[in-house]
Amino acid sequence: MLVARGAESQDVFAAFTAEIGPVLAVPFAGVLRYDGEDAVIVGLWSESGKPFPIQVGDRRPVDDWWLVTLVFRTGRATRIDDHMSGEWAARARDWGLGSAVAVPITVAARLWGCVIVGALEGESLPSDTEAQLASFTELAAMAIANAEAKEALTASRARIIAAADEGRRQIERDLHDGAQQGLVSLALHLQAARASVPADADALAGQLDRAVTMLTVVLDELSEIAHGVHPTVLSQGGLRPALKGLARRSAVPVQLDIRAERRLPEHVELCAYYVIAEALTNTAKHGAASEVHVNVVADDEMLRIEVRDNGRGGANIEGGSGIVGLKDRVDALGGSLVLDSPPGSGTTLAMTLPLNG
Repeated sequence: MLVARGAESQDVFAAFTAEIGPVLAVPFAGVLRYDGEDAVIVGLWSESGKPFPIQVGDRRPVDDWWLVTLVFRTGRATRIDDHMSGEWAARARDWGLGSAVAVPITVAARLWGCVIVGALEGESLPSDTEAQLASFTELAAMAIANAEAKEALTASRARIIAAADEGRRQIERDLHDGAQQGLVSLALHLQAARASVPADADALAGQLDRAVTMLTVVLDELSEIAHGVHPTVLSQGGLRPALKGLARRSAVPVQLDIRAERRLPEHVELCAYYVIAEALTNTAKHGAASEVHVNVVADDEMLRIEVRDNGRGGANIEGGSGIVGLKDRVDALGGSLVLDSPPGSGTTLAMTLPLNG
């Protein structure tokens, strides 16, 4: 359940070890993950609650980890009753531990780590401890596989988003450096031709004036397209000037409150921009609102955005408004996007996005 809810891995392993101890009636339980030739403690639990001689996050070469070495070398469960050796074994004895059993955790046919349970010094673990612990390792393997699959999916979605954003940037550059520059040059030539038309050539002058006007409209439209593909002002100046530009162009008056003084990671700024742009577009098209408030707050860890209007409400995040696609983007970046739109009471779109994801 913790994995399904996206809980942090340390919370998952803390719950896992806390479940093992009481069920097996042992005073100590721990989970270690193999990382190359090292082993890392990822979960610890003790019946007494007193401080351990080792801590979650401790990393040492596998050969320094007492019976963990045997599991790593053989891939099989192992037990030590009265012949512990090595630095960490000495620490375990100082802490009051005696015998111990370690059982491997295998995920997708690879040795991922092991679970260890220990008894107090002078006591022995039951002979069926290995078999009982194996049931827990199967559960652990399923949870780890699910968590890794979820992490891989999230990373894949993030890579897809990054690739799409880079594609948008390339299209914007191509439009700016190619089509737009060509049209600007053509407009200048037409204006020069118009200036050289004799005073008595009214028909030709009128045609050139219309051509210049039409070309100006096309340039404006192309500029809007390029801006929608990838906002240059965002890349150059950051979120504040980009949002001010959105507010100026909005059909509904916008009150901006931006408390984000520094430049944020590029993927965060892009996501925030697109979310706010879509929210303002939806308000103008469907909200029947007279004003919109946009609040942007960034601290050291999180960006929080709220877009609130006083319109008719009744919006649905699944209603084809474009927000659903943005929700996928936000989810892929480890954030959350929530729409609150009771009928007759306006619409609020709230987004949170980690800055270090």
